[in-house]
Amino acid sequence: MRRMLLILCCLFAISGCLTTGKRGGDTAIATYDFGAAPAVLVQVPRKLPLAVEVRAPLWFDTLGIDYRLAYAEPARLREYAMSRWAGPPALLIQQRMIQQLALSMPGQSRTVCVLRFDIREFSQWFTTPQQSIAVLQGRLLLLDRGRRQIAEKNVDIHLPVQQPNAQGGVLGLTSAVDRLIRQILAWEGEWQETETTHACRA
Repeated sequence: MRRMLLILCCLFAISGCLTTGKRGGDTAIATYDFGAAPAVLVQVPRKLPLAVEVRAPLWFDTLGIDYRLAYAEPARLREYAMSRWAGPPALLIQQRMIQQLALSMPGQSRTVCVLRFDIREFSQWFTTPQQSIAVLQGRLLLLDRGRRQIAEKNVDIHLPVQQPNAQGGVLGLTSAVDRLIRQILAWEGEWQETETTHACRA
């Protein structure tokens, strides 16, 4: 009996050591968003109330921070092992647009038209093992109440990344999203007063 108790005590002790060692040795996963939003870029209320919708293909609609080795296997999409987005990139981009452009979610407020962004690429491209760029590609669509296309603009943003790691990729992709938002603002100025957008006026 005493021997059995001794064996059980040893097993519990070993189990405790292994558990403690595992917890102490695990590296915490780094979670990133785009940080604090800069100041709103438009005055509220807007002249042309708009809702915003951001879509992404399934392979970019995850929490993974993606990168490609353009110098080796450009067609292979990889994810950083210990770093994640706080939410799906489409949702983070949509939130950023709402914050900076004073937009709303579809179905809210008195918006009639929808500004939609379809993501094609949102990743860090390594041109060499130590040099990379942040790439944001996609298509902007202005849709009327019946979801008919009124205007369209292609997006192709490439920005240099300062650090060859996940943190550098996050900073570069955040800057790419802010560049996209400035492009949207300039694009909006082009069609805001045209006949094609009269259907968007509440």
